[in-house]
This record gives sequence, structure tokens and C-alpha cells, in this order.
Amino acid sequence: MATFRELASTDKKTAKSFLNQLIDVLQEDISGSTSRRKYQHFVTGGVGPGVTSSLFQTVYDQDFTLQTANPIFDITVGLAPDYNGGILDTAKTGTDATGKLLFASSSLMAREKGEIYRQFAQALLGDGNQEFKIPLESQANVSQSTVDAALFIAFKRLFARDQIKRETFAMRFYQTASLSAKDGEYTSFYDVRNLASSSLLGSTIYTDINSADQRFVTYGGQYGTIVDSSDTSRQVGLMFYDAGVAVFDIAKITSGSQLMSGTIDAMSLTGQQTLGALGTQTAGVAKFIPDFVMSGSIDNVIDHICSARFQSGSLTAITFQNITNINSTLIYCRAPADEFNYSSNPTFVDQNKRIVVIDEGQEGVQDTFTYITTVGLYDSNNNLLAVAKLSRPVEKSPERDLTFRVRLDF
Repeated sequence: MATFRELASTDKKTAKSFLNQLIDVLQEDISGSTSRRKYQHFVTGGVGPGVTSSLFQTVYDQDFTLQTANPIFDITVGLAPDYNGGILDTAKTGTDATGKLLFASSSLMAREKGEIYRQFAQALLGDGNQEFKIPLESQANVSQSTVDAALFIAFKRLFARDQIKRETFAMRFYQTASLSAKDGEYTSFYDVRNLASSSLLGSTIYTDINSADQRFVTYGGQYGTIVDSSDTSRQVGLMFYDAGVAVFDIAKITSGSQLMSGTIDAMSLTGQQTLGALGTQTAGVAKFIPDFVMSGSIDNVIDHICSARFQSGSLTAITFQNITNINSTLIYCRAPADEFNYSSNPTFVDQNKRIVVIDEGQEGVQDTFTYITTVGLYDSNNNLLAVAKLSRPVEKSPERDLTFRVRLDF
């Protein structure tokens, strides 16, 4: 007759399950100027109007000014600050009294690029002075290479969730920029400004295929190696699954020998300069590495990568599956045959205290019954903690022994 029943320890179980969601990022989301947000974090003074740039940019799934827009990932670039013989080490002109690296005015945002690299190294490797290496874990018969210039793609929690699923990541990327005269397409090298032109050739798929074969863990959690899908022996980056961060070696995902030309920010009277311009030291010799990544601002480099190397279109640029960990408590609420056949609802009896579900005069013949619609969970002080509603009422009588399973997900 009771409407309350104490739960035994055997009535409670714990379980863990996973939910996967497929994420597709279109080319136009990455290349579009309205879906890619910039931030004024870096401003110079001195010569000319100065240079304003972001330290990173955020890619949204639609126009970022709309309230319904969701940020998909942040993208930025970094240079290894302490790599002997690296880009920063070669470009520095010295150090000041505090040990800060000094660079020529043509090396724009050099220290910032180094600090960004150091920040990701601290978060993912546990040491800001350590370089990313591919593969990160020393392996037999596999040589490690240092990532000197890195492209960082950090996926937002909304899309990466608890983890990116292994062997589901793929990225369509154009290794080559628009061809120049030195590549045999134009009559004059100065006819093209390929920093601002969309790539047409050299599309490559980078993926973490076979990453499940070797599972490694570092300070930033589980990680795997990203490879060229057409040649899986060519390793080009690292995927940190728990952190939701992809690290690419720019020297490996771009055609390092291709000449680059176009307008970039600069410490000049106009605030701009033309990389590879006639009459300059970079004329006909400027390349992505080291010229462009050193001379261009972070916005310059990201703008080129997002608009040219991912191209503008409706194809999928990046895809992966995420993993949402679901921890569940299963509570089995048992209703034996001789219990819960009476309702505490005052309408269950009439004014004469006769049970209304039993026909008059049949009290000794008919059994009382109820319809269970709700299960309430209480603590030891009878405080209601949770309520579970049934999709439809379930009849309960002395002839029925019922068990309701309540699942709490968190």
C-alpha cells in the first residue's frame, strides 16, 4: 500500500557510453570574410600609419555578426622561438639587456609568432621551450623532424566536445598557391599577386589515418600523427584529440619552393609593401618560408591560408567526428505485486472513503489498481531530487510486478 520505497544498493548501477557527431566545415566558412572574425590585438606605432593585426582569427559557421553564429575553431601561426638554426634564430639581429629577441623592422610580429608557438607548446607538451616534432614520440626506423613554422587549428568545445575521434579527421588543403611566371604560367612574374589569389592546383587530403595503431599520450592528452592521404609515410602534423588541436608543419603542407608575391603589411610610410616587388631583395626569390611567414603579419598569413589554401567553394574543407562521454546512473525502481496499488491522490476515494476504482459492493472481490505516471527520487531527508515522467500511464495491480529504470545522464 506504500507510495514510497527505499532503494537498495543493488538498485543503482553506473554506466558509460559515447555519442559521436559528424562535423563538416565548408570551404566558404573558412575563406569567407564575414564568417572569419579578426581581433585588433596587435598595433604598432612609429613609421607610417602602423600595422594592426590579430594574434589569431576565429572561423564561424555563418556571418559572425549574427546571434545564431557558432565559432568552429581558432586559427593562427607560430614560429619555434628557441630552435637553433630556425627561422627566428636566423632572422634575429640580437637581444636586449633583458634577453628579448630583436628583429629588423621587415620581420613583422616575429616575437608574437614565437610566443604563440611557446603558448601551444606549454599547453600541449607541458614545456613552452620545447619544439613540436613529427612524429612527437621517437619511433624505430622513423626520423623526427622539428616543426619550425606551425599552423595551429584549435577547435571549439562546442564542436570538439570531449574528444576528437581517432581516424576521422581529414582536411582538404592546397599545397601550391596560384602559379607565377617562374612556375611557367604567366608571361611576367609581376603579373600575378598569388598571396591574394585562390589556389587552383595541388589539392591534398591530410588525415590521421592509422593513428589508432599507435596510441601515445603527452601532457596535452592523447595524440596521433597527421599524414598525407596519398602517401601515408609522409607525416605532416599532429592531432591532439583531447585538446581538440591540430598542429601542422607549414613547410610540409605547402610547396616551400614556390615563389610568392603580393601586398603585405609593413612598417612603411604607406603601411604596406609588395613582397617580391621589382627592385627589392625579395624580387623573384620570395618564398612562403621564410620570407612570407617572417615579413607578413599574422593576419596576412592567416588571410592567405584561409582564402587561398582552403579555396572558396561548397566542398568540405575539414571534417571529423567528435566524442561526447556520457556517464549514466541507472536506478531500478521496483514495484512489487503487493505495493503501489493504492494512490495518495485524494480523488482515489469518494467522500465515504470508498475506493472509486472498485465497483460498489465488489470490495471483497475486485482488487484495487493504479496507473503509474511519475517516479520521484528523494534523498534520506525526503527532499525531492529528480522526477521521471513516463511516456504513458502504466497500470499497476496486485497481479503485476513492475520495474522502472530511471537513467540520469551527466
